[in-house]
Amino acid sequence: MCGRYTLFAEYSDLVDRFHIGAAIDEDEYVYSYNIAPSHEVLSVINDGTQNRMGLLKWGLIPPFAKDEKFGYKTINARAESLADKPSFRHAFRNKRCLVLADSFYEWKRHENGKTPMRIKMKSDEPFGMAGLWEAWKSPNGKTIYSCTVITTEPNELMCSIHDRMPVILKPEDEASWLDPSNHDPDYLHQFLKPFDQTQMEAFEVSSDVNSPKNNGVHLIREIC
Repeated sequence: MCGRYTLFAEYSDLVDRFHIGAAIDEDEYVYSYNIAPSHEVLSVINDGTQNRMGLLKWGLIPPFAKDEKFGYKTINARAESLADKPSFRHAFRNKRCLVLADSFYEWKRHENGKTPMRIKMKSDEPFGMAGLWEAWKSPNGKTIYSCTVITTEPNELMCSIHDRMPVILKPEDEASWLDPSNHDPDYLHQFLKPFDQTQMEAFEVSSDVNSPKNNGVHLIREIC
């Protein structure tokens, strides 16, 4: 699964890297070293004309949900079952997004407990995790825009840490993934593969990351 990640890249770098045509104001973007479910997360969609960068609530709420608590069980979506799951199949065909990150955390299990690990690109560059988004209208008429992060089987780097990892898209595949005119599940599934482990690295970090209440730069530092 993917349940915690970071994003502290410069706003202007994100605009350039993800070819953004319209975006939230820069002062709405806040660095975070410990992004958790239910947080508002920086994401990119394409409206058919341009890429738009904005905030989505992490935890997808499908249109048929009775309340927004549904999103607590849909922070992740398994790539293998997107086309079949009622919560995801419509969004998979019609409402795809990128969830922006520059690293993610996972907990490595061992006989004495669990060790938090930070996984990132060796280049330190931000990346786009494949996601889905939805618009849900509450009984009082409020619309909540939410998202989920898609997961897949682990690459060689992740195998010793966890049995799942987020789908990180190759930069050259992002436009096709976001293109709202693409509706074919078989075509879209080709992008949902483990990322090249040779471009990634992982290391142990502070157990302070275990609590989403902690959000300081010390969380991303390697423990030697």
